[in-house]
Amino acid sequence: MRALRTTAVLAAPALLGGCDWVVMNPSGDVARQQANLILWSTGLMLLIIVPVIVLTLLFAWKFRHTNEDAEYQPDWDHSTGLELIIWSAPLMIVIALGAMTWISTHALDPYRPLGRIAPGQRVAKNEKPLEIQVVSLDWKWLFIYPEQGVATVNELVLPTNRQVQFRITSSSVMNTFYVPAMAGMIYSMPGMETRLHAVLNKPGRFEGQSANYSGAGFSYMHFTVDSVDDAAFAKWASEARSAQQRLDMPTYAQLEKPSEKVPAIRYAAVQPQLFDRIVGMCTKPGETCMQATMMKDGAMDPHRDSGHGMTVNDSGHMRGSESKGALQKEPEEKGSSPHRNAPRAPAPGSSKPGNADNRSMTAADPLPATITGLTAADRS
Repeated sequence: MRALRTTAVLAAPALLGGCDWVVMNPSGDVARQQANLILWSTGLMLLIIVPVIVLTLLFAWKFRHTNEDAEYQPDWDHSTGLELIIWSAPLMIVIALGAMTWISTHALDPYRPLGRIAPGQRVAKNEKPLEIQVVSLDWKWLFIYPEQGVATVNELVLPTNRQVQFRITSSSVMNTFYVPAMAGMIYSMPGMETRLHAVLNKPGRFEGQSANYSGAGFSYMHFTVDSVDDAAFAKWASEARSAQQRLDMPTYAQLEKPSEKVPAIRYAAVQPQLFDRIVGMCTKPGETCMQATMMKDGAMDPHRDSGHGMTVNDSGHMRGSESKGALQKEPEEKGSSPHRNAPRAPAPGSSKPGNADNRSMTAADPLPATITGLTAADRS
């Protein structure tokens, strides 16, 4: 038994030596800066934690019951020097943490284009980031390359040392796009678009995943991330354009259905404005995009499509205006009958302190006496 324990202790370093703590050993500059922020924050906090632990153990040992040589001062209650250390040291650490957090929060804002590709390597002013549109599906990931005109499922290929702009959304439930080697996690939400700017500085194969539970197939919602040089990326894009499948609307309707353990898929072409229609939640025939519903009818010319998949009826109005509900109508369309959006007169007792009308200042419309069974005098 003793030999077994000794063998386990000696083998532990060898076994742990093969582990790669990717969060603290990333391959992208953004993730590297985030890891440095964690290290600096931890180090600053340890400046307080370590001395407190050491002093706690020291005091417990020095003033133990059996130590009769320890100085006993029951009336001691104040030390200006000690108070200065107790308050000034944490204050300085909080100021340093606040300044560091403020600077890094703005510098690493995922919506902000990168200022550098690597330490000492600034982004060229005329360099355009590679745009990739990301859609979280049940339970797989769709990647659309607008510049290359291709799309993939569960396969993400990036050129090394080139800034990438991710536009992220979801087809159904909230999810999280996360490539630990490249950058922090970003949420994907249906009907919304989030963004991430990042870069991979080392070639190789990395792992991407979902970091937000989204149902039965969540455990298999992984994808590969390949960082390759420019020539290899151009070759990959050319091979993807020769794929047999095309991502049109009927194909997307089938792809959107829940499925698990989906292998990598490539599409040679993509339906125009597909990503915008996914964000607008209007991928099915006849559906009105949210962008159209939120826009006013006068913002578009008659019979002109907006370019975002928004449908227009024969009268030149977007389909979003055809609803019979009051929320979809202009004020002049609602008629003259009372409604909650109409201007209200001042409250009856607003200028009469102590008046009985002040007892209830609710915005709810009062019920007729025939319904409540109470007269005005009863209610007051």
